[in-house]
Parts: sequence; C-alpha cells; structure tokens
Amino acid sequence: MRYYIGTSGWHYGHWRGKFYPEKLAKTKWLEFYAGHFATVELNNSFYRLPGEATFVNWYDNSPADFIFSVKVSRFITHIKRLRDTGEAVEKFISRAKLLKEKLGPLLYQLPSNLHRNDEVLESFLSSLPRGLKHVFEFRHQSWLEEEVFETLHKYNIGFCVFDMPSLTCPLLATTDFAYVRFHGSTGLYSSCYSGEELARWAARLTDLADGLKSVYIYFNNDAEAFAVKNAKSFGGYLQNAC
Repeated sequence: MRYYIGTSGWHYGHWRGKFYPEKLAKTKWLEFYAGHFATVELNNSFYRLPGEATFVNWYDNSPADFIFSVKVSRFITHIKRLRDTGEAVEKFISRAKLLKEKLGPLLYQLPSNLHRNDEVLESFLSSLPRGLKHVFEFRHQSWLEEEVFETLHKYNIGFCVFDMPSLTCPLLATTDFAYVRFHGSTGLYSSCYSGEELARWAARLTDLADGLKSVYIYFNNDAEAFAVKNAKSFGGYLQNAC
C-alpha cells in the first residue's frame, strides 16, 4: 500500500518566494515541484483541456515514478452535467492517456447545485472506459448516501473523501484505492491545517487504508502556499500514525 501526497495544482504565481525560488523560470516549476512531491492533481484541465503537446511535455519533464491525477473538464460535469457526454469523455480521456503509466485517477467534481439523480449517475458510470481509475467528488449533500456508494462500488469507481467548511463527508473507499482532498478546514481554499488537525486526519486515513492498494491525498488550500506546507508535513504524521 502506498500513499501519494501532493497538492491540487502547482502553477500558482503566489507560490513564488514561498515555495519556488524567486528567480526560477516557470518552465522549471514542475521539475522543482517533483523534487518535493511524488504526485500532483492537475486542475487546469478542469477549466480548459490542455493540448496534446502539453500532456507530452508534462510526461517528459517529470520523474519516471511521478503520478498525475487529472481533474476532468467542467464541460462534462458542470455544463453537460453528466448527460450526453460520450464524445467529450472520449476526447478528454484520449488526451489524459498521453501521460501513459504516469496517469493516476481521473477526478469528476460535480457542481454544488447538482442534486442526486441515480439514473443519470448510473448511465454515466456504465459508459466510462474500464482499466482506468475514476473517482467522484460530490458537492451536494443528497449524494452522500449509502445507495450512491453502492453504485460506485458496483462499477469499481472511487469515492472522493474531502474536508471543507460547508459540508461534512463520510470517510470511506468504494474501490481498491482511496482519494482525499483537503480544501481547508475553516476557510475554503484559504486556511492552513494545524498539526493537531493533520495528526487526527493521519490516524483516520491509516484506518481507511487498511486493505487498500493506494491512497491519493491532495491539499487544495493554495492560499499563502498552505497546501505545500501541509502536504510536505503530512507524510510524517502518517508515519507516526502507523
């Protein structure tokens, strides 16, 4: 079992001087980032599908054992809202596959105003290509029910555990890996986790990891480079919790 710990995105200008050296060219940021973390969650792919050359460049400029989790386009999750997405999903996944063996989970973050619809969810899940790690983050309370978790399990789809101020999420895995996102405990994307908070989460995640093959953990509190600080220290808390 392996923990993959990183941040949600790495290309933040406000991390210059707080994480990246002041004079380091942005073209070197991924290489610098990969010297500290074994994985990253790509989030710019949520807003705009990067070109083929960009995916190839990420592959070529990262270590052999580096893992990219990829946030799926909001066109699929927020505009099409999981309906009639066949062509869009095929195009997105063909692009993500350019990461080859470095491709980790594909994250589908649903909008906070999308209420539970079992028929739409099952239709979408049944259409996803097998052989990839798919994971869903639900942002509306109506989805956080046992029947939904059973549907994910039925199709071998992951459930995204998250921590954020406005919504409480159960701690569970619906396939052989777990996926966890830290958005900030008191301020969304803007608060730094304390040592006590990280220690409590480490204890909970070591329990969750029992029997799994991998756990992917990403800090999305990018303000003031809090994500970097928390991600760099979290591995130590996990070791202490084991």
